[in-house]
Formats: sequence, C-alpha cells, structure tokens
Amino acid sequence: MILEMTLAGFLFLFILALNLVMSALGYKIELGDVDTDAMLQTVNTHPTRFKTSIVFALIEHVSIIVLAVLLFRVFGPYSLLLGIVWTTFRIGEGLIQSYNEINYWDLLNIAKQYSATSDAEQTALSASAQTLLQTKHTRFTIAMVFWSIGTLAYSILFIIYGLVPPLIGWLGIFASLTSGIGNGIRLIKPNFQLLSAIGGLSAILFEILIGGWLIYYSLII
Repeated sequence: MILEMTLAGFLFLFILALNLVMSALGYKIELGDVDTDAMLQTVNTHPTRFKTSIVFALIEHVSIIVLAVLLFRVFGPYSLLLGIVWTTFRIGEGLIQSYNEINYWDLLNIAKQYSATSDAEQTALSASAQTLLQTKHTRFTIAMVFWSIGTLAYSILFIIYGLVPPLIGWLGIFASLTSGIGNGIRLIKPNFQLLSAIGGLSAILFEILIGGWLIYYSLII
C-alpha cells in the first residue's frame, strides 16, 4: 500500500498544479459574471490555448477519479462505509466535471461563428454562449458539493483513526463543510460567495498538506 499512498499524495498536489496551469492558459474555473463577448473573442483569437486548457482539465478530472480509488485502496479497510461514500462522490465529481468539459468545447464553435457574423447574429450567439457558461457553472457548483461530501468522509476517517495529524484532519472537515454548505446555497442564491470562497481557500491548504503528508509518511514507514 506504500506505492498507492505515495501516488495518492502526488495526485493531490498534481491536481492543484494542473489547476494553476489551466488558469495560466486562460481557463476559468469559476464562471460568475463574465463578459461573454470578450470571452468569445479571446477563445477565437487563441483557440489552441482554449483546447489545451480543456485537455489539462480532463486530465485533472480523470486524476480525481484515480485519486478516489487509491484512497479507497489505502484507507477503505478502516471503514468500508466511509470508503464507499468518498469513492462514490469523488468519482461522481470527476464524471460531472468531465462531462462539463465536453460541452464546454462547444464554446470554440460558437466563438468561430461569432467572429464571422453580423451584429444581430452575434447577439444570438452571445446569448447561446451565456447559457452554456451558466450551465457549466451550475454543474461545477454541484461537482463541488460532491467534492465536499467525499472530502468530509475521508477527513472524518482520518480523525477517528488518527491516520494524519489532527490539524490536517480538522482542516479537511472545516473545508468540506464550508465549501459544501456554501456551494449548496449558491445553487439557490448564485451571488452568495462568502462561504464557498472560504471553503475553496481552506480546501487548497488542506490538499497541499494532505498531499505532502501522504508522500512524507509513505517514505518514512
């Protein structure tokens, strides 16, 4: 199980690194209020960057699924029930996000048409793009609720069995609860961002710490 633990720790950090690369390529993880017309022009001007960012996003989502399975292999024997919960919801998260990217690819076609049409047609295409972005944002929010449930399950396991330093386990619980509740509220009130923002920042810190700890612990045992 040492190899699986090392790989799980690596994937926690790898997923965060992929998000940084995607952001550098112009990929918007959070799609709140955006200038749709400007976004379409940017996508049409830099189609390769757009395509590359989606490829990296798909790699990230597949990595989430692999991570869930690895965590089940390593920690599932401690609690089968909690293992099933985090595996189900984190795999669900990865599948939702992957499906989201496949639909997001349509933005490239809309951007191409947008640059070659008149003002009236551009208005219609901009509206189509806005609908696509809103749908992506809603699915992303649901996926983050799935992340929260999955993360809460293995954070509880970490605390109960003392598998990681208490600070890391409790940080995971805090991050999952604030993110889950915050994103749940955002499904009803999209402009409410405080809790989900706090949850997002604490989630980044948690995944850096848990990724580093798993790698470190697998090397010393």
